Amino acid sequence: MRDSHTYPFTAIVGQDEMREALVLNTVYPEIGGVLIRGEKGTAKSTTVRALAGLLPDRRVVRGCTCGCTWGDWDSVCPECRERLSSGTPEAETVPMKVVELPLSSTEDRVAGTMDLEHAISTGRKRFEPGILAKANGNILYVDEVNLLDDHIVDLLLDAAAMGVNYIEREGISYSHPSRFMLVGTMNPEEGDLRPQLLDRFGLMVEVAGEKEEGRRMEVIRRRMGFERDPETFCEGYAASESELRDRIVEARNIVKEMEPGDDVLRAAVGISLHLGVEGHRADLTMVRTACARAALDGRESPTPRDVAAISRMVLSHRMRRDPFQESGLDEEGLEQWMNGFLDTL
Repeated sequence: MRDSHTYPFTAIVGQDEMREALVLNTVYPEIGGVLIRGEKGTAKSTTVRALAGLLPDRRVVRGCTCGCTWGDWDSVCPECRERLSSGTPEAETVPMKVVELPLSSTEDRVAGTMDLEHAISTGRKRFEPGILAKANGNILYVDEVNLLDDHIVDLLLDAAAMGVNYIEREGISYSHPSRFMLVGTMNPEEGDLRPQLLDRFGLMVEVAGEKEEGRRMEVIRRRMGFERDPETFCEGYAASESELRDRIVEARNIVKEMEPGDDVLRAAVGISLHLGVEGHRADLTMVRTACARAALDGRESPTPRDVAAISRMVLSHRMRRDPFQESGLDEEGLEQWMNGFLDTL
């Protein structure tokens, strides 16, 4: 059940691209997370925290500090493997949540650490879980990710890419599942991420304050209504929240069986080559994101038009400059090129 003090996701005014990027990642987590860049006061944090209310509950191993998924016995922590040797562990159902990572976090607090004294005295490993254990199966949210130390960002991105957190201290090693949706927000005026780190985020979106008078008024009206009576305000969006939640659950089922055709692959590759994007990560991310978009619409396969629709979210942060500058085209020119290219597929 939604926390009555959490602003509803569907009550957010505007910011369509940010909301779409987040929802697409919930449908297909392998997209690789979202980086949200923009000025202060543009509902970045509010939107991320609201996202958890749309996600289905999880079935986990009761008592597991790493939140291991019940039934996925090939990807559990050492303690759960030990429990399995004595029979099938009990299960419990828990809601998904947003786990926030403070800027002051140390490597031990993020990755967790080994209790070396316990290991030496008993000969048995004892793991003290960190944020990556708490984030397993949830959303890991890093506000002002550009202000984190680079080695902490590397640690987060490695765990997100592999789905496993590895810890080694004084010759003692330990690993546990750490599958999470990574969301970072940042104000570019306070500094940027290195290109190597930018590339590791699946999608990036830019956000700004609403410029149209009526929409800005609606932002204020809804926020004040929420602050005045959170419970009643949330009840007013219960139907739209439930509808979007059902779409996400159905899309997750659809995307598991989805096989994109050669025309979709050709569209992704063609756009990347035209814009001079290096490596293959962008191509793969475009295809995955196109699949998620099609599944969210209830379709069983994506089209090249899906690839074109999400390409900016995938490519903008993988260019040294703005993609429209890089290609030598203005926005209208690039759209015309893309339409002509898609017509050839």
